[in-house]
Amino acid sequence: MSPEHSGTPVRGDDHPAVAHGDDDRVVDLGDDFVVLPEQTADDTDRGWGERAGGNDDWLLAERPPHWD
Repeated sequence: MSPEHSGTPVRGDDHPAVAHGDDDRVVDLGDDFVVLPEQTADDTDRGWGERAGGNDDWLLAERPPHWD
């Protein structure tokens, strides 16, 4: 029986085609790969309805003495 009629997939050069599964794929896991962002848009000052710019200087100035 010829390969064309055996049910085996063939390439143009009459060799059986090789099926590659997911295990053969190359996956780039470099530093640029981001699945989820560090912070969502609603977890920002604007998302909470606050003004841009912080009050960190005031908070540091008003720090309780027992925190030193």
